[in-house]
Amino acid sequence: MLPIAFAPCYAHALPVGHRFPMLKYELLPEQLLYEGTATADDFFVAMPPPIEDILRVHQADYYQRLRLGQLTRQEERATGFPWSEALFQREITILGGTIEGARLALAHGVAFNIAGGTHHAFRARGEGFCLLNDQAAAAAWLLAHGHARRVLIVDLDVHQGNGTAEIFRHEPRVFTFSVHGARNYPARKETSDLDLPLPDDTDDASYLKLLAETLPRLLDEVKPDFVFYLAGVDVLATDKLGHLALSRAGCRQRDELVLNLCHRHQLPVQVSMGGGYSEHIADIVEAHANTYRVAAGIFS
Repeated sequence: MLPIAFAPCYAHALPVGHRFPMLKYELLPEQLLYEGTATADDFFVAMPPPIEDILRVHQADYYQRLRLGQLTRQEERATGFPWSEALFQREITILGGTIEGARLALAHGVAFNIAGGTHHAFRARGEGFCLLNDQAAAAAWLLAHGHARRVLIVDLDVHQGNGTAEIFRHEPRVFTFSVHGARNYPARKETSDLDLPLPDDTDDASYLKLLAETLPRLLDEVKPDFVFYLAGVDVLATDKLGHLALSRAGCRQRDELVLNLCHRHQLPVQVSMGGGYSEHIADIVEAHANTYRVAAGIFS
């Protein structure tokens, strides 16, 4: 089984200019089912979690203002989204899908969220199209319920996981690792436990060499018993916002490296998909589909 969270897209909750990237959340399941990488039984519908699962990583005042639509205009501008009830429901549903994915990964080795990767959400604010931090909440859920003692977050989205770094700044049980474009968003970076900022136009060979030299060592040093993997495909050369130069094949090799290491070390891994902003939707869907194909080959 390859458990995959599917959350309602709520595309109508977003401004027209943001709806194109949301298409991947509908097209990706269709592609995986069409080609037989996944079956209908692999999918589960994401549901909002209990409020305490959110408040482990987010301040109660921020959550309540978000729930009631009381963010200031400045706070809304920072997220990139105008508030709506549908948008709030979308965010809590995505977060619930990642928590459930973490639970299923304990049983099946790997689990996915078609959405997620909201790593720019801080404890008391949102930014960069992220309002609530799904993998941070799931990591805190694992620790609170005794399902993990040490967690490693491997963030390979092209943008630094600044919100995740801030949330776990004083939490020694969670190690945050971010590989990202040095000159990309956010302009002001937070400090992860390990940051690897990359120059513009970093190619397959340079990227994969650095990751292959770093991740095995981290697994040995951190000794996690659970891994979260943020598998953004905005590292592609075709991405409009990424500024790196990975090919689709290089992006797939990245996934193979991460997922093979997790499998070899018998580490359950939850995967959230993160960013992807290539001009052609087929480039985004195909790169994301490769992550599932790789996992199906390794964990089946």
